[in-house]
Amino acid sequence: MTLLFRNLALCLMLMIPASVPALERPKLTLAVGGHALLYNLPLAVALQKGYFEEQGLELEVVDFSAGVKALQAMIAGDAEVVSGAYDHTLRMQARGHALRAFVLTAEAPQVVVAVSSRSLPEYCTASDLRGKKIGISSAGSSTQMLANLILAKAGVRADEVTFVEVGASADAAQALHSGKVDVIAHTEPVISLLEKQHGLHIIADTRHPQGTRALFGGPMPAGTLYTKVSFIEENPRTIQALTNAMVKALHWLRSASAEDVAALVPTDYLLDDPDLYKQAYRNIQPALSSNGLFPAQGPALTRQALQAFDPTLREMALSPAGTWTNDFVNAALQAMK
Repeated sequence: MTLLFRNLALCLMLMIPASVPALERPKLTLAVGGHALLYNLPLAVALQKGYFEEQGLELEVVDFSAGVKALQAMIAGDAEVVSGAYDHTLRMQARGHALRAFVLTAEAPQVVVAVSSRSLPEYCTASDLRGKKIGISSAGSSTQMLANLILAKAGVRADEVTFVEVGASADAAQALHSGKVDVIAHTEPVISLLEKQHGLHIIADTRHPQGTRALFGGPMPAGTLYTKVSFIEENPRTIQALTNAMVKALHWLRSASAEDVAALVPTDYLLDDPDLYKQAYRNIQPALSSNGLFPAQGPALTRQALQAFDPTLREMALSPAGTWTNDFVNAALQAMK
Protein backbone atom coordinates (compact mmCIF):
# COMPACT_ATOMS: atom_id res chain seq x y z
CA MET A 1 0.00 0.00 0.00
CA THR A 2 2.84 2.39 0.89
CA LEU A 3 4.50 1.73 -2.46
CA LEU A 4 1.18 2.40 -4.19
CA PHE A 5 0.84 5.81 -2.54
CA ARG A 6 4.43 6.70 -3.38
CA ASN A 7 3.86 5.82 -7.03
CA LEU A 8 0.64 7.83 -7.06
CA ALA A 9 2.39 10.86 -5.55
CA LEU A 10 5.17 10.58 -8.13
CA CYS A 11 2.63 10.46 -10.96
CA LEU A 12 0.90 13.57 -9.64
CA MET A 13 4.20 15.45 -9.41
CA LEU A 14 5.01 14.55 -13.00
CA MET A 15 1.59 15.75 -14.15
CA ILE A 16 1.90 19.27 -12.71
CA PRO A 17 4.39 20.67 -15.26
CA ALA A 18 2.19 19.37 -18.10
CA SER A 19 -0.89 21.19 -16.79
CA VAL A 20 0.97 24.36 -15.73
CA PRO A 21 3.75 24.98 -18.28
CA ALA A 22 6.90 26.50 -16.85
CA LEU A 23 7.96 30.00 -17.87
CA GLU A 24 10.51 30.07 -20.67
CA ARG A 25 12.51 32.84 -18.92
CA PRO A 26 11.74 32.96 -15.17
CA LYS A 27 14.76 35.24 -14.62
CA LEU A 28 14.67 38.55 -16.49
CA THR A 29 16.40 41.91 -16.55
CA LEU A 30 14.09 44.90 -16.98
CA ALA A 31 15.50 48.32 -17.87
CA VAL A 32 13.75 51.51 -16.80
CA GLY A 33 14.57 55.20 -17.10
CA GLY A 34 13.85 57.01 -13.84
CA HIS A 35 12.38 54.28 -11.65
CA ALA A 36 11.30 56.78 -9.00
CA LEU A 37 9.34 58.91 -11.47
CA LEU A 38 5.56 58.57 -11.28
CA TYR A 39 5.68 57.73 -14.98
CA ASN A 40 6.89 54.30 -13.84
CA LEU A 41 4.61 53.99 -10.81
CA PRO A 42 2.72 50.86 -12.02
CA LEU A 43 6.06 49.04 -12.22
CA ALA A 44 6.95 50.17 -8.70
CA VAL A 45 3.57 48.94 -7.42
CA ALA A 46 4.00 45.53 -9.07
CA LEU A 47 7.45 45.20 -7.51
CA GLN A 48 6.47 46.38 -4.03
CA LYS A 49 3.35 44.20 -3.94
CA GLY A 50 5.26 41.11 -5.08
CA TYR A 51 3.10 40.59 -8.16
CA PHE A 52 6.02 39.42 -10.31
CA GLU A 53 7.01 36.80 -7.76
CA GLU A 54 3.39 35.59 -7.70
CA GLN A 55 3.78 34.89 -11.42
CA GLY A 56 6.97 32.91 -10.92
CA LEU A 57 9.26 35.69 -12.15
CA GLU A 58 12.58 36.77 -10.71
CA LEU A 59 13.04 40.30 -12.00
CA GLU A 60 16.24 42.34 -11.89
CA VAL A 61 15.43 46.01 -12.43
CA VAL A 62 18.20 48.24 -13.76
CA ASP A 63 17.57 51.98 -13.49
CA PHE A 64 18.91 54.45 -16.06
CA SER A 65 18.94 58.25 -16.20
CA ALA A 66 16.39 58.32 -19.04
CA GLY A 67 14.07 56.02 -20.96
CA VAL A 68 16.11 56.19 -24.13
CA LYS A 69 19.11 54.79 -22.24
CA ALA A 70 16.95 51.92 -21.00
CA LEU A 71 15.99 51.30 -24.62
CA GLN A 72 19.63 51.25 -25.67
CA ALA A 73 20.39 48.68 -22.97
CA MET A 74 17.68 46.37 -24.31
CA ILE A 75 18.84 46.77 -27.92
CA ALA A 76 22.39 45.95 -26.79
CA GLY A 77 21.17 42.77 -25.10
CA ASP A 78 21.77 43.95 -21.54
CA ALA A 79 18.05 43.69 -20.70
CA GLU A 80 15.13 41.72 -22.07
CA VAL A 81 12.28 44.16 -21.39
CA VAL A 82 11.87 47.92 -20.98
CA SER A 83 9.44 49.93 -18.91
CA GLY A 84 9.22 53.05 -21.05
CA ALA A 85 7.43 55.15 -23.63
CA TYR A 86 5.46 53.56 -26.44
CA ASP A 87 6.79 56.02 -29.04
CA HIS A 88 10.20 54.33 -28.84
CA THR A 89 8.77 51.31 -30.66
CA LEU A 90 7.94 53.51 -33.66
CA ARG A 91 11.24 55.39 -33.52
CA MET A 92 13.14 52.12 -33.58
CA GLN A 93 11.00 50.73 -36.40
CA ALA A 94 12.46 53.54 -38.49
CA ARG A 95 15.91 52.14 -37.65
CA GLY A 96 15.03 48.58 -38.58
CA HIS A 97 14.29 47.22 -35.10
CA ALA A 98 11.04 45.30 -34.53
CA LEU A 99 9.76 46.16 -31.04
CA ARG A 100 6.32 45.61 -29.57
CA ALA A 101 4.56 47.00 -26.49
CA PHE A 102 2.36 44.46 -24.73
CA VAL A 103 0.78 46.32 -21.81
CA LEU A 104 -0.13 50.01 -21.49
CA THR A 105 0.27 51.77 -18.15
CA ALA A 106 -0.78 55.31 -19.12
CA GLU A 107 -2.93 56.94 -21.82
CA ALA A 108 -1.23 60.33 -21.46
CA PRO A 109 2.50 61.20 -21.57
CA GLN A 110 2.41 62.98 -18.17
CA VAL A 111 4.99 65.45 -19.52
CA VAL A 112 4.72 69.14 -18.68
CA VAL A 113 6.48 71.85 -20.66
CA ALA A 114 6.97 74.98 -18.58
CA VAL A 115 9.06 78.14 -18.58
CA SER A 116 10.77 79.75 -15.64
CA SER A 117 8.91 82.86 -14.55
CA ARG A 118 12.26 84.18 -13.38
CA SER A 119 14.15 83.59 -16.65
CA LEU A 120 11.26 84.46 -18.98
CA PRO A 121 8.99 86.85 -17.04
CA GLU A 122 7.48 88.28 -20.25
CA TYR A 123 6.75 84.93 -21.91
CA CYS A 124 3.70 85.14 -24.16
CA THR A 125 3.70 82.38 -26.81
CA ALA A 126 5.79 79.33 -27.68
CA SER A 127 7.55 81.37 -30.37
CA ASP A 128 9.29 83.14 -27.47
CA LEU A 129 11.27 79.91 -26.90
CA ARG A 130 13.43 80.61 -29.94
CA GLY A 131 17.05 80.83 -28.79
CA LYS A 132 16.30 79.39 -25.33
CA LYS A 133 17.73 76.41 -23.43
CA ILE A 134 15.22 73.60 -22.88
CA GLY A 135 15.83 70.96 -20.24
CA ILE A 136 14.83 67.40 -21.21
CA SER A 137 15.49 64.07 -19.53
CA SER A 138 17.59 62.81 -22.45
CA ALA A 139 17.99 63.25 -26.20
CA GLY A 140 15.41 61.17 -28.03
CA SER A 141 13.15 60.97 -24.98
CA SER A 142 9.41 61.59 -24.78
CA THR A 143 10.18 64.84 -22.99
CA GLN A 144 12.04 66.01 -26.08
CA MET A 145 9.24 64.76 -28.34
CA LEU A 146 6.70 66.89 -26.51
CA ALA A 147 8.98 69.93 -26.50
CA ASN A 148 9.59 69.49 -30.23
CA LEU A 149 5.87 69.29 -30.90
CA ILE A 150 5.25 72.54 -29.02
CA LEU A 151 8.03 74.22 -31.00
CA ALA A 152 6.74 72.90 -34.34
CA LYS A 153 3.24 74.20 -33.65
CA ALA A 154 4.76 77.62 -32.99
CA GLY A 155 6.90 77.56 -36.13
CA VAL A 156 10.17 77.18 -34.20
CA ARG A 157 12.71 74.74 -35.62
CA ALA A 158 14.48 72.34 -33.26
CA ASP A 159 17.85 73.82 -34.27
CA GLU A 160 16.67 77.25 -33.08
CA VAL A 161 16.79 76.11 -29.44
CA THR A 162 19.36 74.30 -27.32
CA PHE A 163 18.32 71.04 -25.70
CA VAL A 164 20.05 70.27 -22.41
CA GLU A 165 19.93 66.79 -20.85
CA VAL A 166 19.00 67.08 -17.16
CA GLY A 167 18.33 63.42 -16.36
CA ALA A 168 15.29 61.77 -14.79
CA SER A 169 15.94 62.39 -11.09
CA ALA A 170 14.87 65.27 -8.88
CA ASP A 171 18.19 66.94 -9.76
CA ALA A 172 16.47 68.00 -12.98
CA ALA A 173 14.63 70.65 -10.95
CA GLN A 174 17.97 72.20 -9.99
CA ALA A 175 18.78 72.82 -13.67
CA LEU A 176 15.86 75.25 -13.94
CA HIS A 177 16.36 76.68 -10.48
CA SER A 178 20.02 77.49 -11.18
CA GLY A 179 19.37 79.01 -14.60
CA LYS A 180 21.12 76.21 -16.49
CA VAL A 181 17.95 76.00 -18.58
CA ASP A 182 15.14 78.47 -19.28
CA VAL A 183 12.46 75.87 -20.03
CA ILE A 184 11.76 72.40 -18.66
CA ALA A 185 10.02 69.41 -20.25
CA HIS A 186 9.61 66.80 -17.55
CA THR A 187 7.34 64.53 -15.52
CA GLU A 188 6.24 64.09 -11.91
CA PRO A 189 7.38 64.52 -9.19
CA VAL A 190 9.93 66.91 -10.76
CA ILE A 191 7.17 69.28 -11.93
CA SER A 192 5.46 69.45 -8.53
CA LEU A 193 8.83 70.07 -6.91
CA LEU A 194 9.47 72.97 -9.30
CA GLU A 195 5.99 74.38 -8.75
CA LYS A 196 6.71 74.45 -5.03
CA GLN A 197 10.23 75.88 -5.27
CA HIS A 198 10.14 77.98 -8.41
CA GLY A 199 7.64 80.07 -10.35
CA LEU A 200 6.44 78.23 -13.44
CA HIS A 201 4.40 79.22 -16.46
CA ILE A 202 3.00 75.99 -17.89
CA ILE A 203 2.84 75.84 -21.70
CA ALA A 204 1.56 72.28 -22.15
CA ASP A 205 0.28 69.80 -19.58
CA THR A 206 -0.29 66.14 -20.49
CA ARG A 207 -0.73 64.87 -16.94
CA HIS A 208 -4.42 64.45 -17.67
CA PRO A 209 -6.56 63.42 -20.67
CA GLN A 210 -7.85 66.95 -21.36
CA GLY A 211 -4.39 68.41 -21.93
CA THR A 212 -3.40 65.37 -23.96
CA ARG A 213 -6.42 65.67 -26.26
CA ALA A 214 -5.76 69.39 -26.70
CA LEU A 215 -2.24 68.68 -27.93
CA PHE A 216 -2.59 65.37 -29.76
CA GLY A 217 -6.29 65.12 -30.59
CA GLY A 218 -6.91 62.00 -28.50
CA PRO A 219 -5.35 59.50 -26.09
CA MET A 220 -1.59 59.17 -26.46
CA PRO A 221 -0.13 55.79 -25.44
CA ALA A 222 2.67 56.58 -23.02
CA GLY A 223 4.07 54.23 -20.38
CA THR A 224 4.33 50.60 -21.48
CA LEU A 225 6.30 47.43 -21.14
CA TYR A 226 7.89 46.63 -24.49
CA THR A 227 10.49 44.29 -25.91
CA LYS A 228 11.74 42.80 -29.17
CA VAL A 229 9.08 41.04 -31.25
CA SER A 230 11.35 38.00 -31.43
CA PHE A 231 11.46 37.80 -27.62
CA ILE A 232 7.65 37.83 -27.43
CA GLU A 233 7.38 35.09 -30.02
CA GLU A 234 9.94 32.92 -28.24
CA ASN A 235 8.66 33.55 -24.69
CA PRO A 236 4.87 34.00 -24.74
CA ARG A 237 4.28 32.53 -21.25
CA THR A 238 6.91 34.84 -19.78
CA ILE A 239 5.31 37.86 -21.46
CA GLN A 240 1.92 36.75 -20.16
CA ALA A 241 3.32 36.53 -16.62
CA LEU A 242 4.76 40.06 -16.89
CA THR A 243 1.44 41.31 -18.20
CA ASN A 244 -0.55 39.62 -15.45
CA ALA A 245 1.58 41.35 -12.81
CA MET A 246 1.24 44.78 -14.42
CA VAL A 247 -2.51 44.48 -14.94
CA LYS A 248 -2.87 43.55 -11.28
CA ALA A 249 -0.84 46.67 -10.35
CA LEU A 250 -3.10 48.86 -12.49
CA HIS A 251 -6.13 47.27 -10.84
CA TRP A 252 -4.71 48.16 -7.40
CA LEU A 253 -4.04 51.73 -8.49
CA ARG A 254 -7.64 52.21 -9.66
CA SER A 255 -8.79 52.47 -6.04
CA ALA A 256 -5.55 53.53 -4.36
CA SER A 257 -5.47 56.86 -2.54
CA ALA A 258 -2.47 59.16 -2.55
CA GLU A 259 -1.83 58.02 1.01
CA ASP A 260 -1.85 54.37 -0.08
CA VAL A 261 0.69 55.05 -2.82
CA ALA A 262 3.00 57.12 -0.61
CA ALA A 263 2.97 54.36 2.01
CA LEU A 264 3.84 51.69 -0.57
CA VAL A 265 6.71 53.16 -2.61
CA PRO A 266 10.29 53.22 -1.29
CA THR A 267 10.85 56.21 1.02
CA ASP A 268 13.51 57.74 -1.24
CA TYR A 269 10.84 58.22 -3.93
CA LEU A 270 9.14 60.78 -1.66
CA LEU A 271 11.91 63.41 -2.00
CA ASP A 272 11.71 64.03 1.76
CA ASP A 273 8.28 65.57 1.16
CA PRO A 274 5.43 63.03 1.35
CA ASP A 275 2.77 65.71 0.85
CA LEU A 276 4.39 66.89 -2.37
CA TYR A 277 4.62 63.30 -3.62
CA LYS A 278 0.95 62.72 -2.83
CA GLN A 279 0.00 65.83 -4.80
CA ALA A 280 2.18 64.70 -7.69
CA TYR A 281 0.33 61.38 -7.70
CA ARG A 282 -3.04 63.12 -7.74
CA ASN A 283 -1.80 65.18 -10.71
CA ILE A 284 -1.03 62.11 -12.85
CA GLN A 285 -3.71 59.73 -11.58
CA PRO A 286 -6.12 60.57 -14.46
CA ALA A 287 -3.41 59.59 -16.96
CA LEU A 288 -3.06 56.02 -15.69
CA SER A 289 -4.59 53.22 -17.72
CA SER A 290 -7.50 51.58 -15.95
CA ASN A 291 -6.96 48.18 -17.57
CA GLY A 292 -3.70 48.04 -19.57
CA LEU A 293 -5.37 48.08 -23.00
CA PHE A 294 -4.18 50.26 -25.89
CA PRO A 295 -6.88 52.58 -27.25
CA ALA A 296 -7.34 51.71 -30.92
CA GLN A 297 -6.60 55.20 -32.25
CA GLY A 298 -3.64 55.88 -29.92
CA PRO A 299 -0.75 54.35 -31.90
CA ALA A 300 -1.73 56.22 -35.08
CA LEU A 301 -1.81 59.49 -33.12
CA THR A 302 1.69 58.74 -31.84
CA ARG A 303 2.94 58.27 -35.40
CA GLN A 304 1.26 61.53 -36.39
CA ALA A 305 2.94 63.39 -33.53
CA LEU A 306 6.38 61.99 -34.32
CA GLN A 307 6.10 62.86 -37.99
CA ALA A 308 4.84 66.36 -37.21
CA PHE A 309 8.26 67.56 -36.06
CA ASP A 310 10.76 65.02 -37.46
CA PRO A 311 11.33 65.40 -41.22
CA THR A 312 13.19 62.09 -41.36
CA LEU A 313 10.27 60.16 -39.87
CA ARG A 314 7.81 62.13 -42.00
CA GLU A 315 9.30 60.60 -45.10
CA MET A 316 9.05 57.04 -43.78
CA ALA A 317 6.06 54.71 -44.00
CA LEU A 318 5.87 53.88 -40.28
CA SER A 319 3.34 51.17 -39.44
CA PRO A 320 2.00 51.21 -35.85
CA ALA A 321 0.18 47.89 -36.42
CA GLY A 322 3.09 45.69 -35.41
CA THR A 323 4.30 47.81 -32.51
CA TRP A 324 1.59 46.99 -29.98
CA THR A 325 -0.77 44.22 -28.95
CA ASN A 326 -3.69 43.83 -26.55
CA ASP A 327 -3.61 40.02 -26.70
CA PHE A 328 -1.77 39.48 -23.42
CA VAL A 329 -3.79 42.10 -21.53
CA ASN A 330 -7.06 40.59 -22.77
CA ALA A 331 -5.91 37.20 -21.49
CA ALA A 332 -4.95 38.72 -18.12
CA LEU A 333 -8.32 40.47 -17.78
CA GLN A 334 -10.17 37.28 -18.67
CA ALA A 335 -8.26 35.37 -16.01
CA MET A 336 -9.16 37.99 -13.37
CA LYS A 337 -12.92 37.53 -13.89
